[in-house]
Amino acid sequence: MNLSILYRGPLASCNYDCPYCPFAKRHDPPELLRADRADLARFTDWVAATDDVRLSVLFTPWGEGLTRSWYREAMVRLSHLEHVERVAIQTNLAARPDWLAEADPARVALWTTYHPGQVTRERFLARCDRLRELGVRFSVGVVGFPEHLAEARALRAALPDEVYLWVNAAEGHRYDAEQEAAWTALDPLFGYSVRPHLSLGRPCHAGETAVSVNGDGTVRRCHFIAAPIGNLYDGSWRAALTPRACTNAVCDCHIGYVHLKPLGLREVFAGGVLERIPAGWPQRSR
Repeated sequence: MNLSILYRGPLASCNYDCPYCPFAKRHDPPELLRADRADLARFTDWVAATDDVRLSVLFTPWGEGLTRSWYREAMVRLSHLEHVERVAIQTNLAARPDWLAEADPARVALWTTYHPGQVTRERFLARCDRLRELGVRFSVGVVGFPEHLAEARALRAALPDEVYLWVNAAEGHRYDAEQEAAWTALDPLFGYSVRPHLSLGRPCHAGETAVSVNGDGTVRRCHFIAAPIGNLYDGSWRAALTPRACTNAVCDCHIGYVHLKPLGLREVFAGGVLERIPAGWPQRSR
């Protein structure tokens, strides 16, 4: 069995204050941080013990996880487990990446996002250079706000071709043909992000070979369907895995629609689904 897990604990604090993010500069109280750390330790122990399944883990915290030592420690530990194919995290790359020297570079990866106005391009690129020195797989992304286009172009020009730059369509923004073409010149797969995907009744890997897990172990088919299908810690998740059709009208987030079977994006991102790197990049796409 192969199973991808998107894990999200109660952590919701972030060191950045992006104006479009509800978690900007949010501070978690000490008791919530303790709960998040305990939940992550329990989850990490479960992954270590569940060695009859080939597992891949993507941490998708509401806030920034890598500024917290327990996320760094968990990723290092999981990267050394033979039955873990990949462990990755969504991050703003604010934390120094030197800790990754202790991880297995064949199994660890980062999904990084560049936030203009929160960090200088030079500082962000220095972090990327360090990841390359460490041999760690990573993608880089930006949100496609019109005011960020020039900065995104400069970032693409500065990054080596081997680094995939993805672009997320800005929520609530409509792109005309010229704008879409400008962003597609940076990310050839931007078209998947521009328009929501009709998903109601369509088959999806979510709930079959990919699931969402929160801090208490509740298992859902994905982050965007609230109904639980089981729990990690009582074993009920095993019987719950089955082919399913989506119950939402549309899916407009990459971590959701990448699993929609009719789109075929599992093949487009083969070997890099969790860290959002297309198969064969850069030869395939550039």
